[in-house]
Amino acid sequence: MILHELISFDLLRVIWWLLLGVLLIGFALTDGFDMGVGALLPFVAKTDAERRVVINTVGPVWEGNQVWFILGGGAIFAAWPPLYAVSFSGFYLAMFVVLAALILRPVGFKYRSKRDGAAWRNGWDWALFVGGAVPALIFGVAVGNVLQGVPFRLTEDLFPVYEGAFYAKFLGLLNPFALLAGLVSFGMLLMHGAAWLTVKAEGVIVDRARAIGTWMGLLAMAGFALAGVWLAFGIDGYALVGDAVANGHSNPLHSEVEKGVSWLTAYEKRPWIAIAPALGFLGMAMAIRGLRTGGEVSTLLWSKLGIFGIISTVGLTMFPFILPSSIDPKSSLTVWDASSSHLTLFVMLVVTVIFMPIILLYTAWVYKVLWGKVTEDEVTSNSDSVY
Repeated sequence: MILHELISFDLLRVIWWLLLGVLLIGFALTDGFDMGVGALLPFVAKTDAERRVVINTVGPVWEGNQVWFILGGGAIFAAWPPLYAVSFSGFYLAMFVVLAALILRPVGFKYRSKRDGAAWRNGWDWALFVGGAVPALIFGVAVGNVLQGVPFRLTEDLFPVYEGAFYAKFLGLLNPFALLAGLVSFGMLLMHGAAWLTVKAEGVIVDRARAIGTWMGLLAMAGFALAGVWLAFGIDGYALVGDAVANGHSNPLHSEVEKGVSWLTAYEKRPWIAIAPALGFLGMAMAIRGLRTGGEVSTLLWSKLGIFGIISTVGLTMFPFILPSSIDPKSSLTVWDASSSHLTLFVMLVVTVIFMPIILLYTAWVYKVLWGKVTEDEVTSNSDSVY
């Protein structure tokens, strides 16, 4: 038997679907609080010393956290090439806006303290705000559009074609449901950033973070509930017609897809997936409670659970779809027909099994070394504090 045949093709596809979810959730759990802190910066810190405290809570770790974003993109490219080609083409302008905003973050961190002028530093503070708030919003907008389906079709040779003018591709993303999903993401990550600040900062910064984080958590919870109702009664879902060929070649045009069913029928077929939204609501509710009652580490952990539940809800609700087509349902990409080859997925899995534990252990060690609160005295008197 050939080595890669030890694990069946259909199982490898599911494993890589799960691993992609792990990478995206890992990005939200780690770099999510970095973006949240950046978006909160102008509002929770008023003086230069306070803003330096806030920046130093994430300054030493944000680069490592962003690795999850790079790994997610790499996993999409290697494990799901059609998904990479179609999504990155269709969301090109949105991706450009996100990347432009993310570029402001390292520049802001590195250049903010190069000069003492108030205008100079205030400008970079608002750049850090944009670098946190814009991605937090647009990532949610992208998810909202995926749930509705993206206006693409595949030609006979699997070349993706998008309908509409180039500029309309971006404007079309800003539809009401997608904006609601964006607000859920925005509120969720700002609440996560507030929870991080309760662990790493102290004094008036934490008081402001708790107040704003509470409102952001309520926004995320309300938006999540409204999105669920909207999905049930106002958004067309997708379903495979007949049995899926889980071990077949990766050609989406071989599948028959029906549009117009409710996404929530997934909960009739797989009732156990209801645990995901339940965890989302539970985590958010307990994080809000922690923000109001003075919790620190527990609040951060509850916030992470809420994010895990919300993102898992999207993936489990859509399974096996990963990118539906709104204009040609037959072109929709699913777990069963949009992956790389059997051998490619196996080799990638072997590499992941070897290196993922190393990355996790190193990350845990970094957080252990950098654990503890950041104080105003520390950032103003320590010459090693560069932020």
